[in-house]
Amino acid sequence: MASISFRKFIRWLPDEASEPTSTLVLTSPERRFVDIRVSLADGSDALPDTEQILPLSRLDWAIAGTSSSTVIDKGHSHSKWVHWIDSRAMEAPADEGDMYAQPDGLSTLEKGRMTNPATGLETDYEEMWFDPPPKATSNGDKALCVVLLMEDAEKGKRGMFVRLGEWAQVLVRDGAGEGDVVAERWEWRDDGRGWRRRVRLGEEGRRMPCEEVLSGRTELEAGGEVKVGDEVWRVVEVAEV
Repeated sequence: MASISFRKFIRWLPDEASEPTSTLVLTSPERRFVDIRVSLADGSDALPDTEQILPLSRLDWAIAGTSSSTVIDKGHSHSKWVHWIDSRAMEAPADEGDMYAQPDGLSTLEKGRMTNPATGLETDYEEMWFDPPPKATSNGDKALCVVLLMEDAEKGKRGMFVRLGEWAQVLVRDGAGEGDVVAERWEWRDDGRGWRRRVRLGEEGRRMPCEEVLSGRTELEAGGEVKVGDEVWRVVEVAEV
């Protein structure tokens, strides 16, 4: 099932819960996802409500890949996320967690164990996720989901774009270097302006597919292609949810 997931907090046990990032995960019906986590400025609990062009040092973590889930019991499932692109490493292991549905019907508590970047130690963690329903951005009551992929094995380039309802995110890795990552987040609002970029991290001159895809200038269908400069982005999903 497609989902828009905002993280409300992370807790490294036994410490208190906190949220030092603006974290959004967009997951398509076929379980492709883009997860972008932007470090917040000191003393802030959210990104400013204006476009943010930020240095890559403000990117806490970004991942794109595929996920799967197995039902354990009522309200309890086990999920796995395979990293096709990872801002922290060229080759990263999958991460896993147990997901517990919360009484409000929109929140999920994730429990697992992974490396705490602050200590370098394997640590039990908890994350609370809030999944509001995707919104339609045009006539009708269905939200649109679009997924594009880009890969150039010879140049070591990979990219994934996911648009779900009123949100879109893209992550690109252009090589093995720490600075070879670019990420963007876009939001649609019903205010006459429509789509606007909320945040960009990484090389400013690097062309991304967002404007071409979100502008509506290109008709999108699964199996089609979108040309961005000398890159070809393959359309792998188009669905109403």
